[in-house]
Formats: sequence, structure tokens, C-alpha cells
Amino acid sequence: MEQLSGLDASFLYFETKNAPTHIGSFAVYDQSTAPGGAVTFTGILANVKSRLHLARCFRQKLAFVPLDLDHPYWIEDSEFDIEFHVRHIALPHPGDWRQLCIQVARIHARPLDLTKPLWEMYIIEGLDNVDGVPKGGFALLTKIHHAAIDGVSGAELATAIHDLSPTAEAAPPEEIWRGESNPSMLELGIRTTINNVKQPFRMLRVLGRTAPSVARVMRRTPSADVETSENVPRTRFNGPVSSHRVVEGKTFSLDDIRTIRGAYAGATVNDVILTVCGGALRKYLAHHQELPSESLVAFAPISVRSEEEMGSAGNQISGMSVTLFTDTEDPLERLGKVRRGTKNSKATAEAVGARTMTDVTQFMPGMLAGLAARLYTRLGLANRVSPVFNCVVTNIPGPQIPLYFTGARMIALHGLGPVMDGMGLIHPVFSCDGKISIAFTACRAQMRDPGFYAECLQDSFDELHAAAVRATVLESSALQGRSGDLEQGVRV
Repeated sequence: MEQLSGLDASFLYFETKNAPTHIGSFAVYDQSTAPGGAVTFTGILANVKSRLHLARCFRQKLAFVPLDLDHPYWIEDSEFDIEFHVRHIALPHPGDWRQLCIQVARIHARPLDLTKPLWEMYIIEGLDNVDGVPKGGFALLTKIHHAAIDGVSGAELATAIHDLSPTAEAAPPEEIWRGESNPSMLELGIRTTINNVKQPFRMLRVLGRTAPSVARVMRRTPSADVETSENVPRTRFNGPVSSHRVVEGKTFSLDDIRTIRGAYAGATVNDVILTVCGGALRKYLAHHQELPSESLVAFAPISVRSEEEMGSAGNQISGMSVTLFTDTEDPLERLGKVRRGTKNSKATAEAVGARTMTDVTQFMPGMLAGLAARLYTRLGLANRVSPVFNCVVTNIPGPQIPLYFTGARMIALHGLGPVMDGMGLIHPVFSCDGKISIAFTACRAQMRDPGFYAECLQDSFDELHAAAVRATVLESSALQGRSGDLEQGVRV
């Protein structure tokens, strides 16, 4: 029995009917690599069952404290049934990419059952008309509550069900798993009383660490060459969300991303991703005649997981605000501005102390947090309060090697994220096996044309890549010209 942290529990408290707070992914596989050239649902069940010991969240469910007077607890579910969590469906003919995205969006929109371990897997077969997917390909959609994992531990969870070869098998558990009985109201009441007595003293320690960090931020001023957005403009993505979702995504070569990165000194892969997203949003909103004169701003989560915490579940995240420079047309100029902006934002986040910010959430009263979330929705405050950011861009690095699920090779991986009132668009970015996917989840009422936004992502990337190649060629020609001048000078 283990209590949730304040940050983990906050994803439960702020969940509403229209905004469940689970995350996930959907991957596409080629089953011809499996032994015998095919994968069966029975084999998938057996494979997942053999790996349940590799991630604690697989068999842990919630035990809620009465009246939400304290954060809930994780307990081992003695009634765990794998067939409730791993499910099997198929697309109707012709089984194309758009059908897959619609089905994924519908499943992702449904909240998880909070009385069970907080995850579900769906095997989706019938992908017979998807570009790049061999005949007989299938998808694996995974949903898991954000209270159980963050993006980094989610990537680690993905490695638990994948192998490095088609014939590999999971190592057996070191000890026999045993479920736990549900705790009594008396036991939970005693634990709550003890925690509430200790809490003021824990809060004082956190405040003691926070005050110096805040003072550093107050003294800090942005670099003179860094442009920032003083006001976050309101867009169609900053209103209340419906209960319906859209999902789409594009996949790019990591080598092409690196080519773009090389066109601007010091740029990172994450800077390139942010620049592509900024260009896509510029194109999309301009098409709908809604592009504001001020730049859009994204929230970028930051993992604060230490080396010792690698492999643990739960959330160890903070974040930073990043200007996307959607007011800049030239893609390379936008990349340069994004690079200078992220460098400054990261420094500010470090000055505050990301781990300190996550510690503060430990003292959020569950009952009040849940009430605040419901009131925010009921009063329509998303339309009245100035937005803090316009969307989320979260970048999760993965292994750059082939992965196999029950013998089938993964050929594509796309992320899924939560949206909420005031923030109806999130871009989960996954990298794996030499490719990077920029996917997005959005409220269907706010984005009724996800296919067009996916085209905007592709067009933004193509423009940035072409500009980077031109810049590299020009620089190379200039260097060769200077080298030729030097050689001629020596001959003279």
C-alpha cells in the first residue's frame, strides 16, 4: 500500500466528465516478423501476462480516502483480470489511416474505470489500406492514467512489453505476486490523521527551499537578444472542451531533423520540433483567418526524474513556457528565435527549481482541488480567464533500435495526450528507431479538420527542411570559395 504524491493525485482531482486525464500511444506493427508469420490474440494475452511483474501499475488500483481528506493509495488488486484490460477490435473494410485515427480518438475520449487498475490496451486489426503498413498489420492502442505515470515512465513502461528480437521472452518474476485486501475506513482515517498532523511541518520545509528560488527568478532578467510574448493570445484552443476528440500525426526521419538542427548553431532536436509546431499552427490559423498578431505560447513539460528514480512509476515532471513565434514567417528565422527562447526558458525553470515546484503539489487538498476543477468548467472560466498558454508540446525520447511486440516489429509510434478546458490541443512527440512522430490530440469541437492540421505539420516541416538544406549548401559554397581564394593566394 503506497500513497500517491500530490502531483500524481492532482491528475485525479482535476479530471472532469469532458476531460479525462489519461495519456497513451498507438503503435503499428508488422506481424510477418513473428514466429510463424502471424500473431494471435491468445499469444498477445499470454505475452502481456508474462510481463505484469515488470511494471507495478499493471496490477495496482486506487483506494480513495473518505471525503478526499488526503491523497489516495495504490493497492495491489486481488481481483485483477487481464481480459478486462486487453481488448480486441477490428476496422471495417478498407481499413485506412483515417479510420484508424477516428477509432483511436473515440477510444481515447472515454475515461478509464477508476475502480480497476488504470490502464487499457486495444489490439486493432484490419489495417489493410494504410500507407507503409504491410498486409495483416495491426495497431496497439494503450491508455494509462496520468496519475500512474508521466511521459518518461510511460516510455519505460513501453519497453516492458517490447523486446529487442522477435523470439525474446520476458524474464520470470523473482517472487510470487500477491494481491491486497481493500483497506478499511478506520485504517484510512488513522493514516489521514497522521499525515495531516505532519503536513504543516513538511510544508515549512518545502517553503524554505522555494523562497530562495523565487528570489533568484525575481532578480533574473531575460537576455537582451531574446524575444518573448508579453501576452498570450486567445485562440480557438483556449475555450471549454467537449467530450469528443480527434487524433492525427506525421512521422519524420531523425536524420532530416538533425539536418535542420545543424542549420542553426546550438539548436536542439526539441527546438526543431517546436519550430515545426509553430509553423503548423501559423498555417492552420491563417487558413481559418484566426492568426493573432502576437505569437502563440506552448507549455513544454520537463522531466525532473533523477537517475535513482529511473524505472519508477508516478510523475516527476515540471515544465516551462515556450514562445512558438507564430508571428514569424521565415522558418529558419523562427528556429533561431525558438532556440534563444528555449535557452532562456530552461534557465528560468532551473532557477525556480523544477523539483521544488512538484513538491508544492504534495499539499494540495484533494476535495478543494476537485471542487475548483468542477467550478472552472461549470462557470465557463476558460472563456473569461486570460490563457496561460495555447497548447502543449511534450517530447518523449525513445530507443533508436527496432522493437518487437509478441514477435511483431513496430513500424510506427504515435502519442496520445489529455486536453482540458482552456487547452484543447496537445502535441505528444515520440522518437523511436530513427524516426520522430509529431502527433496531436485535440477537442473535436475546436478542430473539425484534423487531416488539414496534419498537412500543416507536414508543410511546415518540408519548408523548414528545404530552408535548412539551402542554408547548408550556401554555407558550404562560401567555405569552398574562401578555401579557393587562400589556395590561389599561396600559388601567387
